[in-house]
Amino acid sequence: MPSDFVQRRIDRLLAQAEEAADEFKWERVVEAAQAILAVDDGNSDAVALLQMAEGATGPALDSSSSPEPSRTTNTAVSVTDAPTSFADGRYVVDRFLGEGGKKKVYLAHDTVLDRDIAFALIKMEGLDDVGRTRVTREAQAMGRLGTHPNVVAILDMGEHQGQQWIVTEVVAGGDVEEIIEEADGPLDLERAVQIATDTLRGLQFAHEQGIIHRDIKPA
Repeated sequence: MPSDFVQRRIDRLLAQAEEAADEFKWERVVEAAQAILAVDDGNSDAVALLQMAEGATGPALDSSSSPEPSRTTNTAVSVTDAPTSFADGRYVVDRFLGEGGKKKVYLAHDTVLDRDIAFALIKMEGLDDVGRTRVTREAQAMGRLGTHPNVVAILDMGEHQGQQWIVTEVVAGGDVEEIIEEADGPLDLERAVQIATDTLRGLQFAHEQGIIHRDIKPA
């Protein structure tokens, strides 16, 4: 079993690998996963991350020369592969929104409450019991957050064919990363301060619920 020092390093590398996977930066995923396996050759999370990266880019990863793939678009999922509904038909899928390292997200309609929602199907492939427990714990932590103007509300959660899922409110307007990329130079100071303030308010609320967010980034 790794020492506390080594385990802290493994945790940091896992967080870096997961962030890189969310951004489709597969070479960074491989580097972090291999660094973990160098000190803990049986780490199931690192093995799963490597398998995820190889599945996204193919065996060329081994040569460290494969190009970074583009972000997933709606056309990347075929009609036959896409589910039509979840939770016994309650959430009817409208379209596929995108895919990251941790989840697939669909725009769906809640037929019970008659509203559009975002349905996130958490990826569980390649995870052992420990990894699955960690995913469940994170999903439950998100569900405990409650309602706050600066936190995306968790509306429901459950399981579909062995995979955890989370229902959240639909938030229009994209993310801060897109705002930065589209800006003609630095963001207006007033807007930058407002974004930072809103982010900190959301983080403070999470901290008050006993939850530490370890993956803050513009995306």
